Amino acid sequence: MEKISINAEKREEVGKGIARSLRRNNMIPAILYRAGDSLPIKLSHKEITKFINTTSGEQVIVNLHFKDGETKLALLKDYQVDPIKGNLLHADFFEVSLTEEVKVSVHVSTVGEPIGVKRDGGILQYLLREVEIECLPDRMPGHIEIDISGLEIGQSIHVSDLKLGEDIRVLTNPEEVIVNVIAPAVEEVAPAAIAAPEAIEPELIKKGKKEEEEGKEKESK
Repeated sequence: MEKISINAEKREEVGKGIARSLRRNNMIPAILYRAGDSLPIKLSHKEITKFINTTSGEQVIVNLHFKDGETKLALLKDYQVDPIKGNLLHADFFEVSLTEEVKVSVHVSTVGEPIGVKRDGGILQYLLREVEIECLPDRMPGHIEIDISGLEIGQSIHVSDLKLGEDIRVLTNPEEVIVNVIAPAVEEVAPAAIAAPEAIEPELIKKGKKEEEEGKEKESK
């Protein structure tokens, strides 16, 4: 299991004003949680931003190194970003122990192009992007990779098909579908337009024309 080190400092001061002040000084406020307790900390904006950008979608253990020489292992649980500027605002870490199991959600990635898509024109559907597992931190995979190249139309891969090892328990419902290949949609042909019937001249009008013609014949006699 890959581990990345980040320098951290404990902080006594908290609050929105303090957080803004930290960010102006290129520091990011953060919280380290552990068994119901929380420890306010601050991190280098450069270090934590690089960590998030390089491990996006991966579960990676972080070595938090403090100035007093103390080191804590943690997982990044969440982070907040300014919705307008896109700047990192805050980060949440969960402290872990290598001797205690943790529950985490791990991203599922795919390899290959299904034969049902490449050969038969089917459509690949992604129905589940993450799977929840429980294991010791050092046994935790960064992500789960599945080969989908053999999938034909009508076939799917379920959570129960994952092979992660005996020391990793999958907590997600085993019957849930991760990906499947469905048949391409068939376009319905619109029915031919029904020809409009020819307009029939009302009998009354025909009769009027006939009387008019008879009247002209009488005048000519």
